[in-house]
Parts: sequence; structure tokens; C-alpha cells
Amino acid sequence: MSININWNEVIKKEARGLNDYDLGEVQEVQDNLVITKKGVLDKDKFYLPTSLVERFDGHNLWFRITKEDAQSLRRD
Repeated sequence: MSININWNEVIKKEARGLNDYDLGEVQEVQDNLVITKKGVLDKDKFYLPTSLVERFDGHNLWFRITKEDAQSLRRD
């Protein structure tokens, strides 16, 4: 499945996983990674492969990833 996304449009948009899991706000897109930041005081960064992107609806960038799987892609 090929997805046509203008990656410049996803910056500062919300990222969501399966079951509406909050992955934070998209900070940047590099090569094959989407970097998001979640939290106010304790900020977590997620480094999510673009291959897991399901769709972009103009407000949220949706990923095919569970909360549990996302934890392995999290860094402080």
C-alpha cells in the first residue's frame, strides 16, 4: 500500500497509534522516521518508522502501532 503524504504538513500535528494511543506531536520527519514529542514536564520522544504510517487526516497522523510496541521506540 502506497501512501501519498506531504510530510511538511504533518509537522506540529498530533500522532496517534492503534486504539487512539497518543504518540505526541510531530516535531520533525527525517529520512524514514517521524519524531514526535509527548508530555509537558517529562517529555518522551518517539522515533517512528514512516512505514508504520496508516494515514493522515489533516489533523492526526495515524500509525499502525500499539502502545506496547511504541514503548520500544521511545527515548527520553
